[in-house]
Amino acid sequence: MPLSRTLTLADVAAPRANALMQVTLVVLASLVTALAAQVEIRLPWTPVPITGQSFAVLLSGVVLGARRAFVAQMLYLIEGCAGLPVFSGGAAGFLHLVGPSGGYLVGFPFAALATGLLAERAWDRKPLTMFVTMLAGSSVIFALGLAQLARFMPGDQVLQSGLLPFLPGDLIKSGLAAGVFPLVWRWVARMEGRS
Repeated sequence: MPLSRTLTLADVAAPRANALMQVTLVVLASLVTALAAQVEIRLPWTPVPITGQSFAVLLSGVVLGARRAFVAQMLYLIEGCAGLPVFSGGAAGFLHLVGPSGGYLVGFPFAALATGLLAERAWDRKPLTMFVTMLAGSSVIFALGLAQLARFMPGDQVLQSGLLPFLPGDLIKSGLAAGVFPLVWRWVARMEGRS
């Protein structure tokens, strides 16, 4: 028996979205990810930059739901592989997917899928479950990212280069989302109660 799906924020904002609107939402999510990738901090000891893209990826899942977010992040990767300067620092090209930080990029669609699936089960409506939703999505990105990074550096350096510098930011972003999304859903419930 399949699990029942609840509405996401995109479903609430565009309840009768036609195909054009669905495509627009997907394209916008890919562009938001591309913009967030330009927020970049390079650390001297790791080839993996700190960027805003993982936050955009995880939120795309929560806002759009699993299928649309997965497609949006696949589109983002296609845009970058096709030569559009959408990866961190305006980079582009397929080689970025097979390089040291490529596993993180490859993880984006699956992380968006994970957060989307949880949002479709209403995990974005309470602070604790929203926090867990964000961490679950981050875990997907880290799992694939670290697996590929390990091919490019000694095993004893992988965690300090590919995980530890990112944990404080991920905890902050997860906490921020956990504080905001339940409030948005309360506001939505109030607005629906007035209509």
